[in-house]
Amino acid sequence: MLSGFGGYKNVIEIGAGTGALTQFLFPKSAYAFLILDIDEESIQFLHKKYPERQADIQLIDFLNMPFPADMPPTAIIGNFPYNISSQIFFRVLENPKLFPEVIGMLQKEVAVRLASKPGNKDYGILSVLLQAWYKVDYCFTVDEHVFDPPPKVKSGVIRMQLQPGLKPETSWPTFHKVVKTAFNQRRKTLRNALSAFLHTSELKELPIFNKRAEQLSFLEFEHLVELISKQAHGKSESVGD
Repeated sequence: MLSGFGGYKNVIEIGAGTGALTQFLFPKSAYAFLILDIDEESIQFLHKKYPERQADIQLIDFLNMPFPADMPPTAIIGNFPYNISSQIFFRVLENPKLFPEVIGMLQKEVAVRLASKPGNKDYGILSVLLQAWYKVDYCFTVDEHVFDPPPKVKSGVIRMQLQPGLKPETSWPTFHKVVKTAFNQRRKTLRNALSAFLHTSELKELPIFNKRAEQLSFLEFEHLVELISKQAHGKSESVGD
């Protein structure tokens, strides 16, 4: 898990707590670390434990953290707070190219969902959005008994690596909206779930709209968004199943 951060020098740790992970990061002198937590007591504890690294340990909420225009590519690592883990990934998606690698531990069910592939019941909105930019791997499961006190759920570790060849060529806001709408009614066919986007009878009859959201990869969603965008110009085209 700590083998190399994909070659990126700058690393942010989210949710440092009392330093269970931080203690293994600071000895790695090849990297510039920024250690974050929103709990003031945790930050004070870490400042006392690492007095020489106080500038690297900050009381900052990653969800509201500004990203300077000159910020270099930065890897993210952390034992992510389970109640905001999904929000962390949505924040990463605001600028994926800025965060080329993300390694984190989160609740197992969420970790499984992020790495799920089309056709799986766990496959959902965030699965598609992340896999439009990243190669997402489920690394391993962490049992409850390794924590003190033990939580009521298992944990899972995932690794996300930005893929230069993977990115939606269509409008990201439109892509995001179509994916979200499709999964909000995942039991319906796309013809029904996306009815508000389909304005021509020709488009509605295309075979792709016989499918359900969980059956489409991000590339198929991208093509679907292209079809929807073209309909206003009368450029609808046939698509295979």
